[in-house]
Amino acid sequence: MKLRRIQAIAVKEALQIVRDPRSLMIALLVPLMQMVIFGYGVNLDIRHIPLCVLDHENGQQSRNLVARFAASNYFSLRHAAGSDREVTRALDDGDCGIALVIPADFSQRLNDGGQATVQALLDGTDSNTANIAAGYAKSVVAAFSATAQLDAVQRRGGTLQTQTPVGVQARVWFNEALESRNFIVPGIVALVMAIVGTQLTSLTIAREWERGTMELLVSTPVHPMELMIGKLLPYFAVGLADAAICLGLAVFWFEVPFHGTVVTLLFTSSLFLTVVLCIGYLVSVAIRSQVGASQVALLATMLPTTLLSGFSFPIEQMPAAVQGATFLVSARYYVEILKAVFLKGAGVMELAVPILCLALYAAVVVVLAARAFRKTLD
Repeated sequence: MKLRRIQAIAVKEALQIVRDPRSLMIALLVPLMQMVIFGYGVNLDIRHIPLCVLDHENGQQSRNLVARFAASNYFSLRHAAGSDREVTRALDDGDCGIALVIPADFSQRLNDGGQATVQALLDGTDSNTANIAAGYAKSVVAAFSATAQLDAVQRRGGTLQTQTPVGVQARVWFNEALESRNFIVPGIVALVMAIVGTQLTSLTIAREWERGTMELLVSTPVHPMELMIGKLLPYFAVGLADAAICLGLAVFWFEVPFHGTVVTLLFTSSLFLTVVLCIGYLVSVAIRSQVGASQVALLATMLPTTLLSGFSFPIEQMPAAVQGATFLVSARYYVEILKAVFLKGAGVMELAVPILCLALYAAVVVVLAARAFRKTLD
């Protein structure tokens, strides 16, 4: 390989990036837009679920229960229904996600020391939100029941045995606040880098065909490996800049805690960038239309990265066959690395397995990309 030829190809490609508004927009504007849209749009935390209440009793105890629901951050009281028909209409129209129906003998049952039951009606069109809302409702009712039981015993002059033989003292590590943003935003960095990296390099060879400069390129003594390295070097620099922008936004804008080292992050990001750039180059060699190459690159990276990398859905919960397919997705390893570096402060030794897998992946796609280009016009 001749260094001068690689340098010449790299300078030519860099000039084309600067002169092409579409490439500049993909390189600089798209990562910012994607980080902001995904960072704010993808949020698994559920707060202020709209609540509808039908209180048949309207006594002090029932009002206390409703006040406890309204005071929590989980629910937001939107509607006080006067009949079952209004409750049904509120659920049908989507005005509330949960409806609480309190019976007329609610206080009497509590004061008699019996069991009082309230009905919670949930909108099951969003099963995830319904399950979470049911869990929140049970926790609010359980806290209210404990207080009501203690009050009833004290009124009778007795004492309540509150200690149980076995208790659980839970403490969450690595993401103490259980903020979904802390593990989603690092995954968004991988998604942005995968999409932008492949989009940029999917235009490199296709552009030569569309502009009619492929004949000149083929007639030069440049070796396919020199061509690939020269073509990808400017995009590697752009990709690193995009990675720095995305990671900076994750830390300083979205305030995701960062406990790892910049060296580990830079090393693993370079490996992943090599993978996605070579995939884009492969697509560009196979498809001679810029629009077609861009669409194929988007399809080949966005869906696997979004669905099979563990960024949005836990891999452990997938069927066994789908879990096996995730090993073919390079973003799976990078997402695992990003989460561990950000939240656990893991280093290279702790991440040896995903780093080796990513390095092996990079070696395979580099060889495939280098062998894909043929200096012919067929």
